[in-house]
Amino acid sequence: MKIIKSILAATVVAAGMSTAANAEVRLGLDSSNYEPFYSRSADGNWTGWEIEIGDALCAAMQEDCVWVPIAWDGIIPALTAKKIDAILGSMSITEERKKTINFSDKYYNTPAALIAPKGLSIESIDDLKGKKIGVQVSSTHSNYVEKYLSDGTDVKIYQDFNDHNQDLFAGRVDAVVADSLALAPFLESAEGSCCEIKLQLNDEEVFGIGVGAGIRKEDTDLLAKFNAAIAQIRADGTYDEISKKYFNFDIYGGSN
Repeated sequence: MKIIKSILAATVVAAGMSTAANAEVRLGLDSSNYEPFYSRSADGNWTGWEIEIGDALCAAMQEDCVWVPIAWDGIIPALTAKKIDAILGSMSITEERKKTINFSDKYYNTPAALIAPKGLSIESIDDLKGKKIGVQVSSTHSNYVEKYLSDGTDVKIYQDFNDHNQDLFAGRVDAVVADSLALAPFLESAEGSCCEIKLQLNDEEVFGIGVGAGIRKEDTDLLAKFNAAIAQIRADGTYDEISKKYFNFDIYGGSN
């Protein structure tokens, strides 16, 4: 079985890719932890649902792969500049992004949510007027806030997904918009007990149809390999076997 190895993006940029490494498929993901999808342990290795799915996809493609963490707002430029070969870091498939890159078939889909302190009454997005909202930079969630809440709200942009959760706990923002599943570890923590999901947010134009692997426009062979691998691990039970270790529901999210 092929092995996915974790490396630091800084090492890749500084040292360049060796002849041997050029044969590897470089998978880009956010350099910040994004549990339960991926997080870096104290020994530097990456773990999580998306890491295991990536491992399975590389095995199905019969490719050796290497993880390359990159700041989220620079991950598409890193792909187009050929510093990585694919984005496998919970990137939503949207029409806006498809202007620049291609996407594989989806491999999961979970809804966006707005969370806020339990004592704050929010029944619709109209109740957020005058509030301070935290979102991650270059995300579909920041696009949603810009579309619906830029007038009359104070939007605070964060580089690190986890930082807006900490500011919510500290009272520096009134609410956060993010992926509902990625918010779960925070809401289940001692600090996150302050808060709850107030709204499930839906807008296919903004949030897309799910998460897929981002691929350069010209890399049609690699795109075909990813699509075949996704279909294979879905069909042979590998996808479900990995998913049931993390979730008690169908993360795939219905039809593609």
